Amino acid sequence: MCRGAKKRNYSMDAIGDSEGCPRRCRLIAAPGCFWAPGRAQLPPDALLPMISGTMTVNLTNCDREPIHIPGSIQPHGCLLACDTAAVVILRHSRNAADMMGVEGDLNGRSLEAVVGAEAAHTIRNTLARTREAARPAMAFGVVLASGVVGDVSVHRFKGNAIVEFEPASSSVGEPLELVRAVIAHIGGIEQDDQLHRDAARHIRAMLGYDRVMIYQLGADGAGQVIAEAKRAGLESFLGQYFPGSDIPQQARALYLRNPIRIISDAHAQPIPLVPVLDESGEPLDLSSAHLRSVSPIHCEYLRNMGVCASMSMSIIVDGALWGLIACHHYSPRALSMAQRLTAEVFGEFFSLHIQALRHKNTLQAATRARGALDHLLLNANQAGDIDGFLRAHLSDFASLIPCDGIAMHLHGRLSVQGVVPPAHAMPGLVRFAESVADGGVWASGKLSNAFAAAADYASDVAGVLVVPMSQRPRDFLLFFRKEVVETLQWAGNPEKTYEAGPLGDRLTPRKSFAIWKEMVHRQSRHWSDEDRQFAEAIRVAIAEVVLHHSELIADERAKAEVRQRMLNEELNHRVKNILALIGALVAHPVAEAQTLQGYIATLRGRIQALSMAHDQIVRGDGGGRLAGLLDAELSPYRMGGVTIALDGPAVGLDARAYSVLALVLHELATNAAKYGALSRSGGRLAVRWSVDTGGGCEIRWEESGGPAVTPPSRTGFGTVLIDRSVPFDLGGTSDIEYHPDGVRALFRIPARFITLHDGEAAGQPEPAPGQAEGDGADLGGLRVLIVEDQLVIAVGLEQMLADARILSVVTAASAAEALLQINAQVPDVAILDVNLGSGTSIAVAEELRRQGIPFLFATGYGDSSHIPATFKSVPIVRKPYEAASIIESLRRITLSIC
Repeated sequence: MCRGAKKRNYSMDAIGDSEGCPRRCRLIAAPGCFWAPGRAQLPPDALLPMISGTMTVNLTNCDREPIHIPGSIQPHGCLLACDTAAVVILRHSRNAADMMGVEGDLNGRSLEAVVGAEAAHTIRNTLARTREAARPAMAFGVVLASGVVGDVSVHRFKGNAIVEFEPASSSVGEPLELVRAVIAHIGGIEQDDQLHRDAARHIRAMLGYDRVMIYQLGADGAGQVIAEAKRAGLESFLGQYFPGSDIPQQARALYLRNPIRIISDAHAQPIPLVPVLDESGEPLDLSSAHLRSVSPIHCEYLRNMGVCASMSMSIIVDGALWGLIACHHYSPRALSMAQRLTAEVFGEFFSLHIQALRHKNTLQAATRARGALDHLLLNANQAGDIDGFLRAHLSDFASLIPCDGIAMHLHGRLSVQGVVPPAHAMPGLVRFAESVADGGVWASGKLSNAFAAAADYASDVAGVLVVPMSQRPRDFLLFFRKEVVETLQWAGNPEKTYEAGPLGDRLTPRKSFAIWKEMVHRQSRHWSDEDRQFAEAIRVAIAEVVLHHSELIADERAKAEVRQRMLNEELNHRVKNILALIGALVAHPVAEAQTLQGYIATLRGRIQALSMAHDQIVRGDGGGRLAGLLDAELSPYRMGGVTIALDGPAVGLDARAYSVLALVLHELATNAAKYGALSRSGGRLAVRWSVDTGGGCEIRWEESGGPAVTPPSRTGFGTVLIDRSVPFDLGGTSDIEYHPDGVRALFRIPARFITLHDGEAAGQPEPAPGQAEGDGADLGGLRVLIVEDQLVIAVGLEQMLADARILSVVTAASAAEALLQINAQVPDVAILDVNLGSGTSIAVAEELRRQGIPFLFATGYGDSSHIPATFKSVPIVRKPYEAASIIESLRRITLSIC
């Protein structure tokens, strides 16, 4: 038996979205979960009884259960596992034929034969949008050859293309409207408690679960339910704690990679894969599959609680797992793909909102602390008795950092307030502080681990924060915190228990709470980085007072100024206006014809523009260069035969102007790429800027050579950003003109936002990193024609060619358009996608051969049977494209005609 199971029996957290052993040996069934390397593994023949349900589940094998390769799926969908190009079906779930409306054995048949040519083409193009081990891509309303309509999720993992099929959602737009309304509501909330409560309530209304909980992970890994919305009649889990070992580190990493986990029915029989093992004896890795079946141990745990279905959403803040949103339902419940996608969008926004609020609260707390310290310094400098003044203001110091008690040891005298160690223990604690402080702050949440004598009073005082008050290692300010269990405010009934299941005792949420209490014995709440920063600020402030007439005062004042800038300016850069900006971006109405994916892509692009601007502001000490901002926004479009010219002096923008222009330029560039000069070959964009006599900066944006321009028929959010951001936020001017030959814009930025730097004027950018001068020089002059009906794939291919310095590229989406392009300008070489959805590119190939122009065929199919015999000698490149393969193939066929 594993050590954790032997010591505790089986443990689960209160949320019920984890699988496996509760201790260090335990694995969690999260999206992307893996069989931990180095552990004892079940032999292949042991997998079959586990899948079929005949294997006896007990605590001796919980640490070895390979939950990432269960060999089965949940029954609310079906699964096909194909070769990496999604051509041939290698395995399928046993329910696949019935659910898809087909007959016969599916293995060994082509995907096209089972689902139809159009559906197979859609699946392959969807697959082309994914990367190995990345989140799955989705396609909605896919019509199979049998007439069945479904939603499809596809991803590529360990050499397999995995296709998950579920019945089609009744509506994609309705979940989008719901999540937009929810985001608009919570986007204006600025109080943490209200945000958590309202989020739980709205998620329950949006997704229909009986119980929705939000729980937060602490610095030590333990977690607490901090918000809950539930159906009437259910007991409350609000306030529940659980030990950090309930979610081991490998599971937390998986929650970062795969933010959604669905369990549709804890009573359902899993649907086995056929075959379970391939010809080499390997099971199918379902780490990233939504349909992956659930550990039988975990299903038993859910049934013991009366829970039938569950879902969890990751909350990720500053790149780390902050907590989870967990949903319980007491009858079977399966969310559609559209609902899962909207839940993922909400989770990402909720995470960003929590992050912004945390930064804002930190800034406000720092401002308050700085103000209080400044007030103390001002009064202390006028006090005759410095020692007496500091002792009299002991309560003011205690208010700066959350604590249960405080002590001041100054010039051999002790002053205390609140909960502190016994008086006889203080001299020994002060001597210990002398050994660890070393001129800086020192903190511990478990003092008895570092100072054995503290075990005598650990039930009263468990944590300490030591702040030196002078350069002499004997004067200290000591902040104390009680044992964390003593500070617990329980909201439910921690004594209620559940009955044991048929396979023996399973640890219930209430018993998990008891384990947590044992784990945090003699331990206080964690001292945060913010606590330590404030403590350092207090140390510097007191040093200024105590050493007012000392030669060290100048050095200490410099340190105080450093701390002040860190707590005010740097944090201010990170959070200034972020809530208002993101709220406005999310809450703006969506056009009727816009798809869910289009809305998400537009929103993500705008937020990424803001993120890029704020990153530059932090790195650039409060702003950045205008030329750098333009180059960052326009660099993705330096391809496809367009010309981009930048010209102007070395102008710097402050933080406010940089953020505003990041959004404005992003909208202009996006519009130009969709409708203007950057949308086709031959287009030209010129951006010039100059500094006028008043010190302001004039920026001219001029497009030409693109499609004919007409003024917009409606005022969208992007148009509002371009027209009004500069006047409203900066007090400058914006003038946008829609000339038939191209958009022209003039912006004037007031002088107070502008700085001039020494340096050369802006021009064409330097080669990108990794593109040394001369790379691909033999191909740089080629004119390339791409025939591809999927824009995302075409743009990716254009970028590969641009990286190889092939800049003269023309793209056509159909055979007719390609023939027009050939007549207009003869290319040197062409890349033809064979299957163009409703047609093929064979007519284009025939014309290219007639004119003696070399070309490649591109295809996502595994064989060449769909290419006429007359073209069997034409080189073929396979999708998904690899840059090296494409470039080498182009070099080979161009050399063959030289």
